[in-house]
Amino acid sequence: MKLAIACDHGALALKNTLLTHLEQKGHTVKDFGTYTLDSCDYPDYAAQAAKAVASGECERGIVLCTTGIGVSIVCNKVKGIRCALLSDVMSARMTREHNDTNMMAMGAGVVGEMLALQIADTWLSTEFSQNERHQRRIDKVMALEAE
Repeated sequence: MKLAIACDHGALALKNTLLTHLEQKGHTVKDFGTYTLDSCDYPDYAAQAAKAVASGECERGIVLCTTGIGVSIVCNKVKGIRCALLSDVMSARMTREHNDTNMMAMGAGVVGEMLALQIADTWLSTEFSQNERHQRRIDKVMALEAE
């Protein structure tokens, strides 16, 4: 799968760990930065990753900051994106099965490295349920972008 990944300075170490892990799993990962520990603005990086997913350049995306909150808000401002802030494996599975999310966010200060890898693996391996009631709800959420 072709993935977008991005972070701010608060999540650089976790991004680099995830990037290596995902590539070892056979994914192609486009890294939108940041690449240093210099203080930076998370919207600059998360928005690029979200736009790559929205355009179809990447199939899904993972964004990271210290809490995951800021990057998830940014991504959900991009038309066509459904980004879930995740900190547990069950939510990773459910957001794919029920919400067909195309992006996920995590906080490097919230989840440890091992849990982050489990969350990402679960989210990437879980398919959308194709259940009519879930699709109906997704359609209603996405229709809000047209208002």
